Amino acid sequence: MSAPTIALENVRRRYNGTGGVADVTLTLPAGRITSILGASGSGKTTLLRLIAGLDTLESGRIRFDEQLIADAHAATPAEQRRVGLVFQEHALFPHLRVWENVAFGLTGPRSSHEAIAARWLAHVDLAHRAQAYPAALSGGEQQRVALARALAPDPLAVLLDEPFSSLDPVLRSDLRERTRALLSARGKTTAFVSHDAEEAMFLADHLAIMKDGLLLQTGPPQEVYRHPVSAEAAGALGPIQLWPGLIRAGRLDTPFGHLAAPGLTEGVRALGVVRQEALRLIPGDHAAIVAMRPMGSFTLMLLQIGAQTCWVRAAPDDALAQSARASLAIDPAGAHVFAV
Repeated sequence: MSAPTIALENVRRRYNGTGGVADVTLTLPAGRITSILGASGSGKTTLLRLIAGLDTLESGRIRFDEQLIADAHAATPAEQRRVGLVFQEHALFPHLRVWENVAFGLTGPRSSHEAIAARWLAHVDLAHRAQAYPAALSGGEQQRVALARALAPDPLAVLLDEPFSSLDPVLRSDLRERTRALLSARGKTTAFVSHDAEEAMFLADHLAIMKDGLLLQTGPPQEVYRHPVSAEAAGALGPIQLWPGLIRAGRLDTPFGHLAAPGLTEGVRALGVVRQEALRLIPGDHAAIVAMRPMGSFTLMLLQIGAQTCWVRAAPDDALAQSARASLAIDPAGAHVFAV
């Protein structure tokens, strides 16, 4: 069977009436990587557990292509679903050598297991560590072994739950690039769970944003980024500035400029949402620069008008960053207005 499309239809799983997921419908496209993004407690790990068969549905259905895998009445056992799992904790067996860890889930003639494990270790550039024990490996090496172990049995799907969150930033960046390349080359249907927006966007062919057990938005990453359906969906993908107000003459006025609000009724209460990267300093004296935070590749500037403040990114060598006052320009592409 080739990599399937995985369809979750109105799935629900609550714990003592709270947490988990409620009425989630989501499709994981065949052979593609779907990033599921959300804060702790949003329900994203529960979705993985339901797909893997590690937890049971209260209602709804899960299908691999047209095959019903689970509903509220029956479920295919986890070991028969051919799903590879990679968790934040590497969960390697300390008493087994690296190649034995990779071979642990293999079936078929045992005489072939070491050769299969060696091939997968080569895919993650760890062939030279085949005879080592996990304690001798770095955290990044252990996670690569865990990935090789998940892929070695040729699963139909791969589920990754925050696999890089315990790694340092440099190692994390390197490993996510390796992982994306390997999964894409193998054409595996993949669900990748993360609370890190940059990481989720980097890996995703398809993006799903969750909060409080519900899906906020799904779609191609750039589409979701450019056209959020709510302030919460926008905020999941990076820092935003929020300005409440009333719609007047087709726009929402803020202390730092007005935002176009086509289609919203005159006088309706609304919330303006502007991405931090859509704000930039321009010459002027409209606002006071009251704080500056050097961040390496950019500088965060805090602007203030009356009681209203706004964080803006500036280039490290921006001359305006040395000023006491400036004005602000808002890129319409990064500004959205939602009725509330």
